[in-house]
Amino acid sequence: MYAVIKSGGKQHRVTKDELLKVELLRAEKGATIKIEEVLMVVDGENIKIGQPLVAGASVEAEVVEYGRGEKVRIVKHRRRKHYHKEQGHRQWYTLLKIKAINA
Repeated sequence: MYAVIKSGGKQHRVTKDELLKVELLRAEKGATIKIEEVLMVVDGENIKIGQPLVAGASVEAEVVEYGRGEKVRIVKHRRRKHYHKEQGHRQWYTLLKIKAINA
């Protein structure tokens, strides 16, 4: 059984007991959150596709930790114009452990 959820403007395919990195969520470490934005649920031959969301479906997840991703280097350079600019960015994330998929 798996589900497709929407979090942080992205879609994620999740299964039970999976660890998932999503964009930063405001919840305490160790707290259980309920994700209501479920786009699709597949249970063997039974497939439910929402328009846009599946009615009554939810995914329960536990917040495992917070962290920051790898540094991304942004470099802008114009040749022969004496223009060179560098910038770095590290995106915050929340690590979730999927506890249950409720269809």
